[in-house]
Amino acid sequence: MTMKFGLMYEIQIPEPHHDGIEHERYKQVMAQAELADEVGFQYFWTVEHHFLREFSHCSAPEVLYGAISQRTKRIRIGHAVALLPGQYNHPVRVAERAAVLDIVSDGRMDLGTGRSTTLIEMDGFQVDPDETRAQWEEAVGMIPRMWTEDPFTHEGRFYQIPPRSVIPKPVQKPHPPLWVACSQPDSFRAAGEMGLGALCFSLGGYAQMAERVALYREGIKHAKPVGSFVNNQIAALCVTHCADTDEEAHEFAGPEGVWFVQMAEKLYAPWQGRHVPDSYKFAVSAIQQERTGKTFRDHMESGAFAMGTPASVIKVLEKYQEAGVDQILCFMQMGNLAHARIMKSIALFGRHVIPAFA
Repeated sequence: MTMKFGLMYEIQIPEPHHDGIEHERYKQVMAQAELADEVGFQYFWTVEHHFLREFSHCSAPEVLYGAISQRTKRIRIGHAVALLPGQYNHPVRVAERAAVLDIVSDGRMDLGTGRSTTLIEMDGFQVDPDETRAQWEEAVGMIPRMWTEDPFTHEGRFYQIPPRSVIPKPVQKPHPPLWVACSQPDSFRAAGEMGLGALCFSLGGYAQMAERVALYREGIKHAKPVGSFVNNQIAALCVTHCADTDEEAHEFAGPEGVWFVQMAEKLYAPWQGRHVPDSYKFAVSAIQQERTGKTFRDHMESGAFAMGTPASVIKVLEKYQEAGVDQILCFMQMGNLAHARIMKSIALFGRHVIPAFA
């Protein structure tokens, strides 16, 4: 089995912030995407997050994707993920924007969807945590129909849409691949049953993945896809850095990786003392268990971090391959890691790591 590789971004900007730092960081991300395209990465992914100062300055990813699409030739552009509760994004707008991106990128769009897990974001958009799963389910079934039916019409609990032409239509036929963010074991099986690719953002390492992959493939066996086809793929997040020596990678990228994990943990603090709906219980407790008090060494041992020479990184990623993972979401822009180091990491990864799995 060949394994694919994507770059995954939050667009992190730790304090202190100087004037123009966001402008700089976006330019760096675009340069990194161009290099990734040249050296053989197959995907460029970013989150959609709101209000998460320092942790993620990526609130309008679809605008960034338009720019990336004109600077690259081969790399696929993945939304990881478009938030589908209607207060964030009306499903018609998600379908329209994705179709336009598919057109301007000549058919390189992948659409991941999800419902968001932080109260910082949900409270800011007046999203009811008890309704997000139902809203996501209704919206994710609508989007592929908007791409393939004309006119499109829908009668549901959250949306009632009279017959309308949702335009434009995407380039990819029958439509772009669909993915969903998965955190709890149940959601991997459900993703398979819905024929959706699974995006795994937890940092449990490769041991955890084998169990999740098995649940997903079980679901795939009796898939009733929400779209026109089954996208049988699992992508897993790994905090990744390649350098000339293991020591250099650990010294410079290690603390930034730990910063990323600790910041992620803090984002879930607002849940304390609040009612946690059943559909969020696993995600909230998993973040706390997976990440609380873990050291750099712990993350290296679990495979949540793959940092070192290309040979060291290959050893870790082989274990993900053995677990049945189809794509590694390489998280390289962590904390305040210098742009020059990220560029070197991307170049080394393209030269040595990607060919090892081809």
